[in-house]
Amino acid sequence: MKSYTPGHQSDDHSVIPSRRDFLKVAGGGFGALAFSAMVAGESSAAIHHPARAKRVIQIFCPGGMSQVDTFDYKPELEKRAGQPFDPDGKLQFFASKPGNCQPSHWKFRQHGESGLWMSDLFPKLATCVDDMAIINSMHSKTALHGPACFMMNTGFTLPGFPSMGSWVTYGLGSEAEDLPAFVVLPDPRGLPPGGIINWGAGFLPAEHQATMLETANPKQPIADLFPPEEFAGNSRQVDPEQLQFLQQLNRLHQESRQTNSELEARIKAYEMAARLQLSAPEVTDVGQESETIRNLYDIEHPDSGPFGRQCLLARRLVQRGVRFVQIYCGAENTTAKKIRPNWDSHEDVVRDHGYWGAVLDNGASALLKDLKQQGMLDDTLVICTTEFGRQPGAQGGEGKGRDHNAGAFTAWLAGGGIRGGMSYGATDELGFKAVESPTYCYDLHATALHQLGIDHTKLTYYHNGIERRLTDVHGHVIQEILA
Repeated sequence: MKSYTPGHQSDDHSVIPSRRDFLKVAGGGFGALAFSAMVAGESSAAIHHPARAKRVIQIFCPGGMSQVDTFDYKPELEKRAGQPFDPDGKLQFFASKPGNCQPSHWKFRQHGESGLWMSDLFPKLATCVDDMAIINSMHSKTALHGPACFMMNTGFTLPGFPSMGSWVTYGLGSEAEDLPAFVVLPDPRGLPPGGIINWGAGFLPAEHQATMLETANPKQPIADLFPPEEFAGNSRQVDPEQLQFLQQLNRLHQESRQTNSELEARIKAYEMAARLQLSAPEVTDVGQESETIRNLYDIEHPDSGPFGRQCLLARRLVQRGVRFVQIYCGAENTTAKKIRPNWDSHEDVVRDHGYWGAVLDNGASALLKDLKQQGMLDDTLVICTTEFGRQPGAQGGEGKGRDHNAGAFTAWLAGGGIRGGMSYGATDELGFKAVESPTYCYDLHATALHQLGIDHTKLTYYHNGIERRLTDVHGHVIQEILA
């Protein structure tokens, strides 16, 4: 499962021809024509074992969701409420000195047949616990938003590495001919910390980067997909002869630039754009859904509606063959006004988590229930994560906020062969640090790839003398959460 550029020499110094070179030699013009037809569905990898999931929907909550206010119940934190979190004064949090112990701002209850604990912040999601595996022992290598987002998405704290969605599409290719294999639905408020690097292809062929859809504009779901309305020659009718002529010019231009993956990706993007002019407006038209489904996602609600629409759109995308969809529940960090634009609750957890909790609760629960009703949850892997957690001690002059905590946070998975109704790993008695089965993003990524039929140690790409992989030199499949 290695990718070689044309003319790359193997260890025995023999030249390995590219697939493109072979088709040209073997079939002349017909071979090149066949290549252009096949390339959209080309896969660089093979399934290593039977897959339990065909597709992935990942929900990302940037800003740092508080584990002790959501999924990680800590009775001891309640007992120590108001007591100094760090009596000896030896700790320094990300942006503050530790305050007093601050228990959850929401009551925890047990739910479902499994009896999993979840706070009252998520009353709707609590009805889905028997389909969820909750990992309470996640931790990160950094408490900085940008690098931590990169780590959760790419496995590295530095920019420039391929995202998980890019690795998945590189490994498995696409099931859809008229839609991208990897789609990102950013929060309507803006991009997350680190921006588009979070879903970039890094050193993988550029075609594996995500396509970003604007969920707030169904008439123009992709920027510049259609000509401006005021353009005199505006027409949404595709001219096949013009497209064919343009494709011929593009391929002629590419002849002497065989190893330029960005050029290849751009040509494919233009070819895909022609198909998207028909498919994108249809897939983003959630008005085609029944009133019952639209109400389930509550897409007209002024606060939770936009994220509900994203979740509904994610289901419509994977239903039509999109391999990997990433949804963002929150945007880049800015100074708080009415609320923070993400989960970064330094000043007021009740204000910010109270808002974002309702948003996530509505959309994520609707997505799980809808997938289950559609018969898609069994082979659709749903992942929800954040980049790091928050401190059990209070922050701020009035003690209403919580600082960053790279030592502990929670992620959950559902569907796609995941064993529901269970929790994995644990933090210490206050929720400060992962102590039982500490889990990095590498393990989460390895598990996701495993469910897709991929051995994470074999999905590699040769770059700068190194066989790179999503999990670097780390990671193991979390067998305990598999059904």
